[in-house]
Amino acid sequence: MSELDDLYQEVILDHGRRPRNRRAMPDGSHRCDGYNPLCGDHVLVAVRMDGEAIADVAFEGEGCAICMASASLMTEIVRGHTVPEFDQAFDAVRALVRGEPGSQEMGKLAVFGGVAAFPMRVKCATLAWHTAKAALHGATEATTE
Repeated sequence: MSELDDLYQEVILDHGRRPRNRRAMPDGSHRCDGYNPLCGDHVLVAVRMDGEAIADVAFEGEGCAICMASASLMTEIVRGHTVPEFDQAFDAVRALVRGEPGSQEMGKLAVFGGVAAFPMRVKCATLAWHTAKAALHGATEATTE
């Protein structure tokens, strides 16, 4: 395993063990419940908007290290962005974890590039993203389809 792979694994383990923004958000203007029956991951994502921008985002739930790390990093990255900007990030993350050609540089999210080698883990890495997207577009439940 390369030093870069080791670093990526450490980032996932750190966020998986100590997820950021894992808390209740009773004042969230948008919320959605997401579940991955294949792994048992479950997240509730809440978003509070300030005009067109995502002012705050948090999640509650339980899941594997990849799911929790992805939710944690997602909440750090999307704050301050608009819904169309979130949708662009969602598409880029989905392409990255699927290993699609042309996946762009993702900054901190590049740690999930290795997920493509494990197709059963793609849904773990995208559950929080699917759930946040569903919340932002008015749904109350999400799937990773």
